[in-house]
Amino acid sequence: MNIAQTIDHTLLKATATEEQIKQLCKEAIEYHFKTVCVPTCYVELANQMLQETEIGITTVVGFPLGNETPKAKAFQAKEAILNGATDIDTVINVGALKDGKYDYVQFDIEEVVKASKETNPNTIVKVIIETCYLTKEEIEKATELVVAAGADFVKTSTGFGTGGATLEDVKLMKKVAGDKIEVKASGGISDAKTAAAMIEAGATRLGVSKSIAIVTGEKVVADGSY
Repeated sequence: MNIAQTIDHTLLKATATEEQIKQLCKEAIEYHFKTVCVPTCYVELANQMLQETEIGITTVVGFPLGNETPKAKAFQAKEAILNGATDIDTVINVGALKDGKYDYVQFDIEEVVKASKETNPNTIVKVIIETCYLTKEEIEKATELVVAAGADFVKTSTGFGTGGATLEDVKLMKKVAGDKIEVKASGGISDAKTAAAMIEAGATRLGVSKSIAIVTGEKVVADGSY
């Protein structure tokens, strides 16, 4: 497997500047990453940088807390796609899941899926369930809801919670998802060995900021972030 083609090369920090986003895009071109993942305000810039390439543009919706209204998330997704986003990573309402409001959680996801696919049928929708806040049973239920809502991927983490992806959680999500949807692992993946283990566990996409280290074998210090 070409590991670069599993990577959403990510920069979502509050301090991200235009120059840093431009550099991110240049790196994606050099290393042939699958997409760049940028804040919604930088989607247009990334689109300008990457329009002559096959590199996609991922952005985030309801990020990082997930507790916006479904309508707000749907609007944000539509605007991002119109600005050039190819992939939408949306965060579930974790509190609603913990309250057992499963119909609401599914509806929340469905609204983003509907808005995304109606704007561009080729849009890939990934749903972040923020595994660090969930029990194993809640991870299973959340994955089931993501499948039922018609998304393309279930994703572990925002990278802004109390923890990132774990092999155990990725394996559990893959077990529930089966071949119906794919799994994206994100948060704290900072070297080639960990990345390979996540793929072996069932992830087909990785959200990372240490992308170059992963494809070159460079040693870096993990900081828990993308």
